[in-house]
Amino acid sequence: MAREFKNMTPKEIVEELDKYIIGQDSAKRSVAVALRNRYRRSLVPEEIRDEITPKNILMMGPTGVGKTEIARRLAKLMDAPFIKIEATKFTEVGYVGRDVESIIRDLMEASMRVTKQKHMDEKYEVAKDIAEEKIIEAIIPGRNKNNQGVRNPFSALVGGGQATYNQTNEKIETPEEDSEVLLARDQVRQQLKDGFLEDQYIEIDVIEQPKDNSLDVNGGGTIQIGSIFGNMLPPKTKKRKVKVSEARKILIEQEAQKLIDMDQVQSEALENCEQNGIVFLDEIDKIANSGNYHGGVDVSREGVQRDILPIVEGSVVNTKYGPVKTDHILFIGAGAFSVAKPTDLIPELQGRFPIRVELESLTKDDFKRILLEPHNALTKQHAALMETEGVKVSFTDDAIEEIASMASIMNEQTENIGARRLHTIMEKLFEEISFNLPDPEIKDVVIDAEYVRGKFDEVIRQDDIEKYIL
Repeated sequence: MAREFKNMTPKEIVEELDKYIIGQDSAKRSVAVALRNRYRRSLVPEEIRDEITPKNILMMGPTGVGKTEIARRLAKLMDAPFIKIEATKFTEVGYVGRDVESIIRDLMEASMRVTKQKHMDEKYEVAKDIAEEKIIEAIIPGRNKNNQGVRNPFSALVGGGQATYNQTNEKIETPEEDSEVLLARDQVRQQLKDGFLEDQYIEIDVIEQPKDNSLDVNGGGTIQIGSIFGNMLPPKTKKRKVKVSEARKILIEQEAQKLIDMDQVQSEALENCEQNGIVFLDEIDKIANSGNYHGGVDVSREGVQRDILPIVEGSVVNTKYGPVKTDHILFIGAGAFSVAKPTDLIPELQGRFPIRVELESLTKDDFKRILLEPHNALTKQHAALMETEGVKVSFTDDAIEEIASMASIMNEQTENIGARRLHTIMEKLFEEISFNLPDPEIKDVVIDAEYVRGKFDEVIRQDDIEKYIL
């Protein structure tokens, strides 16, 4: 995108969402305003900044109308910490399952990833030059100084008497290195610049990824045990033979990682999580008591609501990176509320979601637009898949009309699953074509209304479409 997400106006945010989501203007506007307010809050004087709390949003609407898709697109647009989680994954404290505090721990992990990547991006230019020199050294090795190595004080514990390591992991060239080597390296440097050596194999030192030193505990959480010796020992490396193109990527990542200050990253990530974090809480209606059942699972549902309440309201959650205050984290709840109603949530939780947006059911015209307008429209997806087999697929206008009509009728006659019905119809339309490919005799396929009716007319007329229900 041309502009950073944090500098986008509400209108520009809605325009981005319009590229992938049809309709639901009120939901898009509410989300866009809430996100812009995050940016506005960062500009107000400090004495009033802490008093401005986010206005959490509750999105209600039937399945398949775009609630989750809005979250997915926001996640791709944003440079702020963002997680989407299912409310049904959590259980009340004391029950087997994940506790709600893991929401904030996951958000903090997301913040660390975002902040670390931002710092690494700033170091990539320097890391690229270092990586280039290492590739040249791997192709044209220089002489090494006689380095006897330093005895590892823990060698007896980790590998017997053979464990020694050099004071530097890099090759040290002698001052009197042959001019031929220098000339050869200059030639290799030029060849690398011209892209002639991309497929040549070289041997490089790759830092081994440390094993996951974590212990699973009851409740779905983890305890980070860490390395016994911490950072006292140098990182383990292993030799790998890879192409120059791949070696460049590996070495740039490694060098950029060395150049960043992890203490600074952690500090910034903590503040970023607290000030800009966003949690999309999907399927929130599934933890509401519908009023038809009592006891058993309903007790646990209400317990989850009570556990979520302090996090939404504002509390401190301990993470491995430090305590995180949740006062200014934005929560967006979403649910179909087909059985339960928003009023079935406990009153305290209802009050923490002051902005309520109702998403509308999709109409036939909406289905037509969904098939044609989005950047990731289903018609474009299937055409791209068939093109890999050398087949050009095209849809006539009456075919689009017929598919939209079929989706609308099926949703009326059975469960309304919204836009997901289009996936069912499109898969059925392409089932026979996909099965027969590749076929040298098939070059062009035209999907028209007659073809669509031939696949579904009898099914619709008999009102027997159980086979095609998701």
